[in-house]
Amino acid sequence: MKSKRQEAILKLIAELDVKTQDELRSLLRERGFDVTQATLSRDIAQLGIVKDDRYIIPEKYLPLPPLSMSSVTGADYAHNTVVIRCRAGTANAVCAEIDSLDIKNAVGTIAGDDTIFMLMRTEKDAANICREISGQL
Repeated sequence: MKSKRQEAILKLIAELDVKTQDELRSLLRERGFDVTQATLSRDIAQLGIVKDDRYIIPEKYLPLPPLSMSSVTGADYAHNTVVIRCRAGTANAVCAEIDSLDIKNAVGTIAGDDTIFMLMRTEKDAANICREISGQL
């Protein structure tokens, strides 16, 4: 429940201009998360969310910028390795773009002609990156 609630918090802050904790609590309640102020404060602290004139999500939770998606044809993962399939001859360019993003928990990448292997620290990291890439196709 905590991870789903924290995902909802990140999504709300990313999509809406949330300025107060009361506003965030109300939005969460509308989505079925009835949280106390103390729980919400802990979630905000654990996620590293900061408040200026509105809540701001740390960069590590922001989605990947769009890759050269016209070259990417698919993505899948096994354990902590992501396999990104590309059109023939384009993997090196896509790989260089991925490397320039400095993705959190990415250990490294290797590109062939039409395939990229991307090693992540954990299986969860690999699943998240794969989901983001697949969502852009």
